[in-house]
Formats: sequence, structure tokens, C-alpha cells
Amino acid sequence: AFSTVNILLCAELWVFPVSHASTMAIGKNKKLGKGRKGGKKKVVDPFTRKEWYDIKVPAIFQNRLCGKTPVTKTIGTKIASEQLKGRVFEISLGDLNKQAEDAAFRKIRLVCEEVQGSAVLCNFYGMDFTRDKLCSLIRKFQTLVEAHVDVKTTDGYTLRLFAIAFTKKRQNQSKKTSYAQSSKIRQIRAKMVEIMSNEASKCDLTGLIIKFIPETIGTAIENACS
Repeated sequence: AFSTVNILLCAELWVFPVSHASTMAIGKNKKLGKGRKGGKKKVVDPFTRKEWYDIKVPAIFQNRLCGKTPVTKTIGTKIASEQLKGRVFEISLGDLNKQAEDAAFRKIRLVCEEVQGSAVLCNFYGMDFTRDKLCSLIRKFQTLVEAHVDVKTTDGYTLRLFAIAFTKKRQNQSKKTSYAQSSKIRQIRAKMVEIMSNEASKCDLTGLIIKFIPETIGTAIENACS
């Protein structure tokens, strides 16, 4: 009989604190048991608040309309056209000119300057090579020569031109390497800067872009340094 009473007391001691604690928690903490404030937020597709504009590139390229760009609709003081100004687009030259599909590795950068209706009027902002093209040019056993210069066109645009050149084997050369001496590298770099400055300062921005596309400046540097 003694052992039975002990077991019952132990059972009561274990059960009582648990039920007491649960009632106290609900009474004290008012937030307990309530849902999140405001309920579950509705998931709204962000593109329902967007409107689309046509990207119109300069007339020197064949495909004038080359894509679309989204922008948040005008809400209060946030005007859609003001948000578009200064936006930079990066487009492959192969998409801009049908005949320049072989030059798809060239990336043309265009900046939005004005918005007319649903059209975004762009101007030239820069040109670059894709990374894979640059990596394919760099090889062993040759010298790499880099040059850059700041030039001003006749219509007042200031551009920074970068040029990259590589030495190559002469015809019937048996030597494995084709490295250039330091003095020759300095001469080549000076010639590159001179040709870039002369070619860019004689024409306006449109004329300079026309020179970029068929590699007129690059050919002139190659002929002068060979």
C-alpha cells in the first residue's frame, strides 16, 4: 500500500505543473495564439506595374528597333521617362547590323538620352569585346601591347580609346617565339596613340563609329607598325 501511494503522488506532481503553466501563459501573454499582424500579404507580380518602351538606336545601324525595356509606370512624382534617361543598353553588333554577323563578339553600349512617346532614343556610349573573344586572342610566345588615349571629336564629345595589339610570326619564320624588344614596344605604343588621336580628332562621333565597325583604325595601326 505504501509503494502505491508514492507512485500516485509522483504521477500528480508530474501532471500538475504542465497544466498550470499552460493556463498561465495564455492568461499573461495576449499575443499568444493570435495570428500574424495584417494577415498574409498578397503576392503581386511586379510586372503588372511596368510598361514597355521600344529601344531606338542611331541611324548608322541597320536595325533601328532592337528590343524593348520595362520601366515602372508613372506614380506620383516618379515619372517613367525620367527613370529611363541615363539607362545603358548593351547590344551585340551582329543584332544591329545584318551584314556584321561575323562581328557578333563586339558589344555596342547605348545610353538613353530622350523619350518620345513609347520610343527610347539612344546614343553611342561605348564599344567593347566579349570576354571569350579577348581570351582567344591572348596566346603564348607573343608580346601583348596595350595603349589608351583621351580624344575629343569635332562635335565636342570626349572619348577614351583603348587598343590592344599582339606580335605575330613572320612568313617562313622557324623560331618558335615572336617576342618584341622593350624599345620596339614603346615605339609601337607611341604609334598606336598617334594614329588613334589623329583618326578621332578629325571627325565627329558618327564618323568615328563608322570607323570602329570595319576596323579602319586597327588596320591603319597594323600597316604602320608592320
